[in-house]
Amino acid sequence: MQDDDTTLDDFDLRILERYQHDTQLPARTIAKAVGLSAAAVQRRLKRLRETGVIRREVAELAPQAVGLPITCLVAVDLERERAVELERFKRKMLGLAEVQQCYYVTGQADFILVVLVSSMEAYDDFTRRALLEDDNVRSFVTTIVMERVKTGVAVPLSSTARATARRR
Repeated sequence: MQDDDTTLDDFDLRILERYQHDTQLPARTIAKAVGLSAAAVQRRLKRLRETGVIRREVAELAPQAVGLPITCLVAVDLERERAVELERFKRKMLGLAEVQQCYYVTGQADFILVVLVSSMEAYDDFTRRALLEDDNVRSFVTTIVMERVKTGVAVPLSSTARATARRR
């Protein structure tokens, strides 16, 4: 969890801009780009990990390369939205391997899921287990992704974000 007292300066943001796109970049390469020593970059990255600014570092896989060519966006509407029901649904989604992402949202749906499956038969099986057998799921609408145009988890570190970070 990020510490509220963590203040990100311009160097931190410039390091993060590069690092979030490629965690394999050597510290010396980042250092050269931002105007610090490699040791200073390493110290800052360590602090950013410890304070929770960097939450985790993972490999991004191509779903189709590992047998999951179908991406489904699923809008789920719950019958009851009591806290206990919301938490139960969240826990359930956390335990399903097919659910790549799960968002609790405002608007027409209560949750938006990103689901990866190998086939439409596998998606049908997923909906039966995860949604149709859940008596608190009122309805769901599925959109099948035709093409992944842009994916990722990079945070836009624009001048606005920099100004906000400096004020904290």
